[in-house]
Amino acid sequence: MNLIPYPQKIEFSKGEFIIPGNFILDEKLSKKEREYFKKYFGKFFTLAYGKNEEIHLVNALFPPSAQPLSEEQKKEKYAIEISPKRIVIQSYTEQGRFLALQTLIQLFEEYKTVKKIPAMKIEDQPRFAWRGMHLDVCRHFFTVDEVKQYIDYLAMYKLNTFHWHLTDDQGWRIEIKKYPKLTQIGSKRKESMIGAYVDNTFDGKPYGPYFYTQEQIKDVVKYARDRHITVVPEIEMPGHALAALSAYPELACTSGPFEVATKWGVFDDVFCPKDETFTFLENVLDEVIQLFPSQYIHIGGDECPKTRWKECAHCQELIRKNNLKDEHGLQSYFIRRIEKYVNSKGRKIIGWDEILEGGLAPNAAVMSWTGVNGGIEAAKSKHVAVMTPGAYCYFDHYQGDPQSEPNAFGGFTPLEKVYSYNPVPAELNAEQAKYILGVQANLWTEYILDFSHVQYMIFPRLMALSEVGWGTSDPENYKEFEGRVINQFKILDQMKVNYARSIYNIVGKVVPADSGIAYELSTSQNSNGIRYTLDGTVPTINSAAYERPVSVPASLTIKSAYFEGGQLKSAVSSQQFTVSKTTGKKITLEQQPNENYSFGGAFTLVDGIIGNARQLGKTWLGFQGKDVAATIDFGQKTAFTEVYFNTLENKGSWIHLAKSAKIFVSDDNRNFKLIKEIGTGEIQNAKGKIKVNVGTQNARYLKVNIENAGIIPAGNPGADSKAWLFVDEIGVN
Repeated sequence: MNLIPYPQKIEFSKGEFIIPGNFILDEKLSKKEREYFKKYFGKFFTLAYGKNEEIHLVNALFPPSAQPLSEEQKKEKYAIEISPKRIVIQSYTEQGRFLALQTLIQLFEEYKTVKKIPAMKIEDQPRFAWRGMHLDVCRHFFTVDEVKQYIDYLAMYKLNTFHWHLTDDQGWRIEIKKYPKLTQIGSKRKESMIGAYVDNTFDGKPYGPYFYTQEQIKDVVKYARDRHITVVPEIEMPGHALAALSAYPELACTSGPFEVATKWGVFDDVFCPKDETFTFLENVLDEVIQLFPSQYIHIGGDECPKTRWKECAHCQELIRKNNLKDEHGLQSYFIRRIEKYVNSKGRKIIGWDEILEGGLAPNAAVMSWTGVNGGIEAAKSKHVAVMTPGAYCYFDHYQGDPQSEPNAFGGFTPLEKVYSYNPVPAELNAEQAKYILGVQANLWTEYILDFSHVQYMIFPRLMALSEVGWGTSDPENYKEFEGRVINQFKILDQMKVNYARSIYNIVGKVVPADSGIAYELSTSQNSNGIRYTLDGTVPTINSAAYERPVSVPASLTIKSAYFEGGQLKSAVSSQQFTVSKTTGKKITLEQQPNENYSFGGAFTLVDGIIGNARQLGKTWLGFQGKDVAATIDFGQKTAFTEVYFNTLENKGSWIHLAKSAKIFVSDDNRNFKLIKEIGTGEIQNAKGKIKVNVGTQNARYLKVNIENAGIIPAGNPGADSKAWLFVDEIGVN
């Protein structure tokens, strides 16, 4: 069955339901459900309404259960029984019935050509209560109609939460009647960053004013509610506040003036925790709470530099007066005060995992994005958590070979990786696991200029997220899921959705081989259709057919493509190799990279591929606040005179060049001799591309220690946070 998410239980029986030309619906369906049914099923047949024996689709309640179920268990549970005579939907709630309709839509799509559906019974309900998708409308704005389309995509695949990121440094997108300057000033910027962040280029074009009126927000919330989707608004605090401060500079620690941010990243100017700031935020939240009936209000809480607070007399007095440990304690004070106010309105707060800094507010929920540790910490302290780690759930990352993909934030999160995610960390016991509320993917839009690109970034990964959240994903059987995804593309084609076709492209993987390394090529299609070249020319149907991993004995460029019926079906994949004496050798790391930037593990540093500074996805390892200590085993004593490696600098993204480096050799992997020290100045002069003469060496082991820049100094984006160190390809000649 090509259903996504796959149901918990399907039992087939004899016979088939013949799809009639005139389909009679149960008249007990609500007007809203009838309209929805007409919109999605009207293309299959003529619809009519009736009762008793003539009905083709019957709407019924579940009979009383032998085991009493909670309201939460009842909410999304449904069953579908398809017999030769009719289709019967059972549910406890309208929401359960709606989920059943999504399954039926997919069934009718699958069998509409043969006009008959196998008899079966489906019993189904989700594993997780929170199955969410996020959309950032601050970096780039999307219309009400586009937001509604986004909500439709969530409904199609049984997601139930829409996280609407409405305020940030680059734009304030929600009308607040008490503070009109938020949209008069904060909803526009003088220009926008374009291209890769490292290029530091701008388009020179005013952007905005773009925002949603309160009437438009009510319309979107109702639209989502009709599809049983909860809209969770996010109002960022205390950081990511430049758009608000540009309108109301008195809310900052300094006098300003401020302007809406034109570049991406994190900025030092944040809300100052003074009484007038809290009055402002409480008034804003009053209007937000009136617009959004969701149980949770997202208050951000992430990436808040403490630079201004350290220099602010009021903040320092607040720390002293309240016996707070430091500025992290002040952040906790800020969040707790906001939480107390939100709780007084009958709501709860949820925030990114930095709200754990300095101690978690009493009733707060945590959205764990920097990894899984925030969720683990929250669950162990009996706070609910939504898991959304960047390594698996950030859909602004590349999903295919960065060379053939549109510009993206970085990282590498292909469909298979999303599908492999288990939202319940292994570190939690059964009781603690109950606090994992669910899973969510996030779409930040720094590099997403229009809605067509939004579609490209979420599809087909949203399908993998859907099945992970439903609890029926099976990473061991990924290829079966991939086949269902390809079948779902027919539905997306009908809807004219611009989905990513990366699944068809050639996937290259460097593997160790007797001769050093080999390049393994694969595709979702029949690998017999892969053709490749070794001389840099574009492959044709007459090029070498791929049969086994291609040996890479020396520096060369491999280009590959997939052909079907003599026609090119994929993008042409190109990979350049730079082979040295370390290529393919055994390598170990004393500390592991951050999971967002760990593709290929330690082997990435000896895979013969030099990292592209514009693409942090597949070819770099990223370490936050950690040094790199890599030991390479040549297998035997090896002569060399030159060592090279690369590090990156992109301060806007908290990536700093290495502070220093040391190179050692050994014959026994225990006693190491220092042969070269590289200082800060040398690294900076080389712009991170280190190539040094080490004299004539002859050793079995090479050890390279690369020192992280440490804590980011004041005056830089992310000041007081741990710097990132990105490293690639350690080679010797």
